[in-house]
Amino acid sequence: MTLNAWIPVFALMTSLIASLVIFALPEKGYRLRTWVNLGAALVKLSLVVVMVWGVFQGVEYGLSFTMVPGVTFVLKADALSMMFAGLSAVLWLLTTIYAVGYLEDSPNRSRFFGFFSLCVASTMGIALAGNLFTFFLFYEMLTLSTYPLVVHRGTEKALRAGRTYVIYTLTGGAVLLLAIAWLHGVAGDLPFREGGHFMDADPDIHRSLILIFILLVAGLGVKAAIFPLHGWLPQAMVAPAPVSALLHAVAVVKAGAFGIVRVVYDIYGVEASSALGVLEPLAWLAAFTILYGSFRALSQTDLKRRLAFSTVSQVSYIILGISLFGPVAAAGGLVHLLHQGIMKITLFFCAGNYAETLGIHRIDEMDGAGRRMPGTSVAFTIGAFGMIGAPPLAGFITKWTMGSGALAANMDWVIVVLLSSSLLNAAYFLPVMHRLWFREPAGSWPEERHWGRLETSAWLFWPPLLTAVMTVMVGVLASLPFSPLSWAELIALREYSP
Repeated sequence: MTLNAWIPVFALMTSLIASLVIFALPEKGYRLRTWVNLGAALVKLSLVVVMVWGVFQGVEYGLSFTMVPGVTFVLKADALSMMFAGLSAVLWLLTTIYAVGYLEDSPNRSRFFGFFSLCVASTMGIALAGNLFTFFLFYEMLTLSTYPLVVHRGTEKALRAGRTYVIYTLTGGAVLLLAIAWLHGVAGDLPFREGGHFMDADPDIHRSLILIFILLVAGLGVKAAIFPLHGWLPQAMVAPAPVSALLHAVAVVKAGAFGIVRVVYDIYGVEASSALGVLEPLAWLAAFTILYGSFRALSQTDLKRRLAFSTVSQVSYIILGISLFGPVAAAGGLVHLLHQGIMKITLFFCAGNYAETLGIHRIDEMDGAGRRMPGTSVAFTIGAFGMIGAPPLAGFITKWTMGSGALAANMDWVIVVLLSSSLLNAAYFLPVMHRLWFREPAGSWPEERHWGRLETSAWLFWPPLLTAVMTVMVGVLASLPFSPLSWAELIALREYSP
């Protein structure tokens, strides 16, 4: 077995080994725990960069072995997996830096960072899974490793949110397992491959394939927060800000959306999915979720809950893009996998900064915070304008590409959805920015802390500024090779090639 076969395993093991080391460290081992976290994140990022370059050059990475007759464990790097793995690796590093500062004086830090590393290992396993069985193993590992993060504070509210999260996600996992077992009975152990497996499927199994598709989307749709399966997500905002960032930008919701992309493209195949008549209903469901999440965000007074309903809306852009049957719209949906992650993690980092530095949790407490925390507020403003779709930011690239793809696919109604969503995005983000920059503070802040020369701790200050810069750069440099858009276009062309 060659070195290339083991590189995906090494990428997976970095965070697994880190989690075991961290669990064993005493609470007072702050410095060593920080170095283990950051060292593992840097090694993982380096391995992912190697695989991205190799996949672009046509190098194959992966290994497989039979677990039981007819069921294979497969790890494999392809263009789609590298998009998700790259997002995970980059944002894990930044979230680790942020979490070190955020939890500086908190109890149970070894427990937190141990499960945090397990969560990232699960996400990397999902990205590198080469078939549905392997995907499912890491998908459920993600559920179990994120639960302790959601309930980390140990309050009654946190425990109640954790119960809701587990009920939703384990039920979704059970439905997903049923669908995978049924599909295995119909077609055997199917590896992920470009173009899928069912273009020339026997008409006698079409009905079964449609029902299995519905079950697969339902099981994956829980984590993707598709309406009406989204109820767990706003409640989970009781978790610490680094966990919220992880749930919304890196791990959980992206795992669900990524799974749906895998099913449509690499199990069924986009042409087979269209022929079976399942893409158009999926597009309508995604469009409804986009508008529903935006409308619900309008009425939220808690900042993190407003961002949560924004996530419900924004993640469905990915699903809408892949449902429109065309490479241009597909590229728009796929690139939003990265764009949404970068923009949303910026917003959650900023929300955490306001909470930790000024004690701000509600939107009506944010008057004048831009003057007290200008760096954080600039980053929040960039992230918010990106979500609205203002050029030349990341969100604009997504919406422009999807709109162009919708017109090319003769689905003009999608333009109405995109424009309506942007107006609703503006309606729930612009009032926040008005409070930040144009209102006077009402008085003293709820719980103000001072950190020296910077407006907040350096560990908290720099990550949102870096992701805000990334929000600008992936938009401005979208036409360059190796930009997220160029990589998404490469994937879309491969999926639609004969």
